[in-house]
Amino acid sequence: MAVKRNVYLDMKSIEEAKKILFEQFKNSETQIETLDVVNAKNRVLARPAIAAISSPNFHAAAMDGIAVDAKISFGASEDSPNTLVPDKNAFWVNTGHAMPEGTNAVIMIEHLNILNDSDIEIEAPVFPWQHVRKMGEDIVATKLLFPRKHKISSYSLGALLSGGIFRVDVYRQPKVLIIPTGSELKQWYNVEPGDLEPGDVIESNSSVLSGLCEDHGAEFTIHPMLKDDLESIKKAVAEAARQDYDMICIIGGSSAGSEDFAKPVISNLGEVFVHGVTMMPGKPVMFGKVFDTPVFGIPGYPVSAIVAFELFAGPLLLKMQRLPRRETVKVPVSPARKIASKLGQEEFIRVKIGSVDGKLVSSQLPRGSGSITTLTEADGIIRIPRNIEGVVENEKVDAHLLRPLSSIENTIVITGSHDNTLDLLADQIKKINGNISISSSHVGSMGGLIAIKKQACHMAGVHLLDPEDGSYNISYIKKYLPHQKVWLVNLVMRDQGLIVPKGNPENIQSIEDIKNRGLQFINRQPGSGTRILFDYKLKSLGISSRDIKGYQNDEYTHMSVAVAVLSQRADAGLGIQAAAQALNLDFIPVVTEEYDLVIPDMFYNTTKIQVLLETIKTEDFQERVISLGGYSTKNTGKVMLEI
Repeated sequence: MAVKRNVYLDMKSIEEAKKILFEQFKNSETQIETLDVVNAKNRVLARPAIAAISSPNFHAAAMDGIAVDAKISFGASEDSPNTLVPDKNAFWVNTGHAMPEGTNAVIMIEHLNILNDSDIEIEAPVFPWQHVRKMGEDIVATKLLFPRKHKISSYSLGALLSGGIFRVDVYRQPKVLIIPTGSELKQWYNVEPGDLEPGDVIESNSSVLSGLCEDHGAEFTIHPMLKDDLESIKKAVAEAARQDYDMICIIGGSSAGSEDFAKPVISNLGEVFVHGVTMMPGKPVMFGKVFDTPVFGIPGYPVSAIVAFELFAGPLLLKMQRLPRRETVKVPVSPARKIASKLGQEEFIRVKIGSVDGKLVSSQLPRGSGSITTLTEADGIIRIPRNIEGVVENEKVDAHLLRPLSSIENTIVITGSHDNTLDLLADQIKKINGNISISSSHVGSMGGLIAIKKQACHMAGVHLLDPEDGSYNISYIKKYLPHQKVWLVNLVMRDQGLIVPKGNPENIQSIEDIKNRGLQFINRQPGSGTRILFDYKLKSLGISSRDIKGYQNDEYTHMSVAVAVLSQRADAGLGIQAAAQALNLDFIPVVTEEYDLVIPDMFYNTTKIQVLLETIKTEDFQERVISLGGYSTKNTGKVMLEI
C-alpha cells in the first residue's frame, strides 16, 4: 500500500501543543487500587490517611534509669539526698519501656547513687513527665497524617505504619506500551558488534523510554520490534488500545517520509491532534488518540525521542497519577561562545557547565538529534525561545541543570585541543578523588588560549608549533596572553602522522603522495594545533592548500579524523597514533610533538588542579597512557615554564 509523505502543514508551538494535549486528555486519570503500605513508596494517596492508633500508644521511658512518681523526688539535693527503694517507689526501665503504673518521670541512670542492692540515692528533683515520651506525643489517633494526592515518600512509610495504617488507597500506575519500529533496527541481544552491516542500527530508544516511564511513575511493556509496515503497526496499536494500556508510544515513523507510518496509523484508527512542534530537537513529535487512549508518535533520533517524551508524554503520565509537574533547577550561565539559533523554533541546546572564578560558564555540545552522548555529557540545557536568533557570548541565560550544582562546582573545565589521554585522565582522577570531575571541550589549541583570556576555563590543552624555532606553545602564550601569569605543564609527548586505512591500500608514505595522487584528505579545524602543523608542513614542502583535495573538510577531534578514514570518507588525515591504533588503522609518523596544559596562576594552587597534577604523575595513569600507543610520558607532570 502506497503511503503519502506526512508534510508538516500546521506545526504548533510547545505551549500550543501542551494546551491541546491536556485539554484532550483532561479526564485521563488512573483508577484507585489498595496496596500494603510497604509497597506504596512513590505512589499518590487517593484518600486521606487518618491515624488509627496513637504513637506511642503508651507512656514510654525516653532514657535508661528509674521510673518514679515525680513527687517523691521533690526536695532532693546534694546536701540532703532522697533515698529510694527499687520495686517499691523506683522502678528500673530502659529506653522505650512502658512506664510502670503510678510513675510519671525517669531519672537518668548517670544521675543515681547506687548505695546497695536495696537503696538508691538521688541528689536532684525531677519534674512530671521529664524524660518520658507521653502517649500520643508524635501521633494522636484520628489525626490526619497526609491528605489525598500526597506522594508517599520513605519518611511517609514510617509515619503511616506508626499511625496504624497498614494499607492505603492509591492511584494506579499508568501502563505504557512502547512499540519500536524500523526495518533497520537490530536488538542488542540478537547481534554482536562485529556483525552489524552498513545501515544496521542498534535499537536503544525503547530502553531509554522504559526508564523514563519509570522515572514518571509508570509501568511499561516493550512490544516486539516491528518493521516499517503500516498494517502490522496498525494492528499492534489497535490491540493495545482495546486493552488496559493508558498510553501507547510508537517509536520512529513520526517524520514526513514515505515510510513514516505513525501518522496514518493514528489517523486511520482514531484522530491526530498535533503533528510537528516548533522545537529542535523533537520537531516530528505527534500525538492523538485511539479508542480514548493517548497515542504518541515519538521521533526515532535518540535526543529527539527523549525531548519529546519529557515535554509531552511524561507530564501526561504525571497528571494521570495526580502528581505535580517536575521542575528543574535553573541557574544563570554565560556562554563561552555565541550560540546561533533559527527563528521560529525553540531550541534545546545541550551544554557543559563549569564554575570558573565564581562564574558559571557554558560551552555548547553538538546539536545532532542522533547524538545520545550530548545528553550523557551535558550538565544542563539552555532553551532558546523561537522568537530570537540566538545568544551572544557572555550574555547571562538560564540553564536547566541535569547535574547537581555541587558536582559542577567540583568540575575542572579543560578547553582546547583534543587528546585521547584526557578521557583517561577523567577516569583516573575519579579513581583518586571521586568528588572531582573533568569537562573537556575540543575547540583547538588557539581556542583554548582564547578561553583562558576570557576566563572561560581552568586550563587549556595546547600543542602549537612555532615554525621559527620548532618550539611548542611558549611564543603563542606570550603573544595571546601577554599580561597573564600562567604555568605550562607537560601532559604527554605524542606522535602525529598520517592516519590511513588498514593495510595502506594507496601506499601513502608522505604528504606529497596525497597531493600528487589527488587523494581525499580530512583536515582538522582552523586554530587547532594539528591544522597549524599541517599548514607548516605544506609550506615547508612548497605545496599550496589548494592542491590538497578535501583541505576545507575538517573535524574537531583526532578520533573523528580516524572515523572519517575508517568509513572511507577520506584516504588520509593528520592525527595522533593513538587514534589510528584505537580503530585498527595504519599510521605513518610525521612528527613527535609536545602536548601541554596551560594553567592560569589564579587556579594553579587550588585543590582540584593540584589533584589533577598529582594524578598525571602517578604510575598507573602513565602506564595507561603508554598502552594507547604513540605516547611518551618522560616529561609528564613537568613544569615546562612559568610565564
